[in-house]
Amino acid sequence: MNYSSDQLQACSQSQTVLSRSVILLLAFCSGLSVANIYYVQPLLDSIASDFNISHSSIGIVVTVTQIFYAAGLLLLVPIGDLLNRRKLISAQMLLSSGALLTVAVSSSSIVLFAGIAIVGLLAVVAQTMVATAATFSPPAERGRTVGLVTSGIVIGILLARTVAGTLNDWLGWRSVYIFSASLTLLGSVALFLLLPKQEPERTRLSYAKAVISTFQLYRDLPILRIRSLLAMLIFVAFSILWTAMVLPLSSPPLSLSHTAIGAFGLAGVAGALAAAYAGRLADLGHARVTTGISLFILLIAWIPIGLVYRSIGYLIVGVVLLDLAVQAVHVTNQSLIYKTRPEAQSRLTAAYMVFYSIGSATGSIASTQVYAWSGWAGVCWLGASVSGLALLLWGYDGYKNQEKSK
Repeated sequence: MNYSSDQLQACSQSQTVLSRSVILLLAFCSGLSVANIYYVQPLLDSIASDFNISHSSIGIVVTVTQIFYAAGLLLLVPIGDLLNRRKLISAQMLLSSGALLTVAVSSSSIVLFAGIAIVGLLAVVAQTMVATAATFSPPAERGRTVGLVTSGIVIGILLARTVAGTLNDWLGWRSVYIFSASLTLLGSVALFLLLPKQEPERTRLSYAKAVISTFQLYRDLPILRIRSLLAMLIFVAFSILWTAMVLPLSSPPLSLSHTAIGAFGLAGVAGALAAAYAGRLADLGHARVTTGISLFILLIAWIPIGLVYRSIGYLIVGVVLLDLAVQAVHVTNQSLIYKTRPEAQSRLTAAYMVFYSIGSATGSIASTQVYAWSGWAGVCWLGASVSGLALLLWGYDGYKNQEKSK
């Protein structure tokens, strides 16, 4: 679909600019929403015991959550370009709160799996929040705003395991979902009251055409293709570390407790917060350089990560560097793609985040397999190889653009 310059300009000019407090609220709620699909990982043992599910089968809970999250990216996120996002976000968070309570009070595995599936499906509301932040941001500040909200998502992912493990130890696994349901309900009300009631004029596409046009964006936008591929690779690397890291840390000679392992999420948060500055650099026109430097940092981060058996301190340094690099590239990616089609913020988010999901799932599966074959050294070589591939892709894209400009 072709749009005139007047239409694009009209779409890009939001009637209202979000205050910093509302942006921070979006960051908090987006992190809370994404955390809902990661709480279950440290709770698997407790859930398996409660429902008499074998340990070989309980892993399907994680799989179901991720499958429905991916489905939500394609089926729910594009709706943000069709409906009022204030009402859409509030409604999805309200439904999510109900799904979380369903999980908390479930008395059978069928109800548990159904509740978990709906939680995964509705967790994509976080991506609608990112698109909302981009929509209500002036072009000169869009990268910084997206960076703040995206930092909330990454922090939610990193702290979900820590929060879930702590509450599980104190009050049992059901308390995790009661706690999250309460916060999600409060977030729903707060965003309904504080988000702007008026939004820019939106597309007149039908729902079916909106979903189909999400795939057409790959054909029309080269920058979406290259940045989506970069997203897939950096989140492969991200998942390689965070999925496999528990294996050497919980085994001799390190033998750390689950609480201590969960605390590494705090180091990741430090990196994610530091990378929020990447959005400002993208706003200033330094997106390409920022991406290249960040990918180089991602590559060298695997050196201290590989030295974990010499000192835990090396791992902490590596975690900070890796999360900083991943978040910086992620924020820069989103800042660039949101500039291409202001009228399609939600569909751009869906198209881009599908590759994020593919990368996360691939990294999780590959890391545990490689660890079984060749230990932590093999995991680090795998992570470094994927990071190097991302750096090569960035270099190739730059070379190709130079050739076109000649």
